[in-house]
Amino acid sequence: MRLDSSIILVGGTKDHVHLLGRQARTITLAYWVKELKRASSLWAKSQELGAFQWQAGYGGFSVSQSQSAEVERYLARQPGHHRKFDFQQEFRKLLKLHGLEWDERYVWD
Repeated sequence: MRLDSSIILVGGTKDHVHLLGRQARTITLAYWVKELKRASSLWAKSQELGAFQWQAGYGGFSVSQSQSAEVERYLARQPGHHRKFDFQQEFRKLLKLHGLEWDERYVWD
């Protein structure tokens, strides 16, 4: 199946990835993430990058097209940003910002 989804920008640090993309309306977020993880895992193994492995979970947040440029700037600042906040602090902040509740027992693997 073709995903018909475009990747705009990828950024992150050694322990997580941020991806800005346009998801096709014909696939679910879960399927899109599954295919992104599958394809990137195959690529990482072909590059002999060692013991590469995705965590089980993921977070997906909608962004309006009018906010795309701001998200791109945010992704570009990740290395400096993570000198102040670790991945878990950042994820909790995003969950709060979007008004989402979570249970710590199920968020981290």
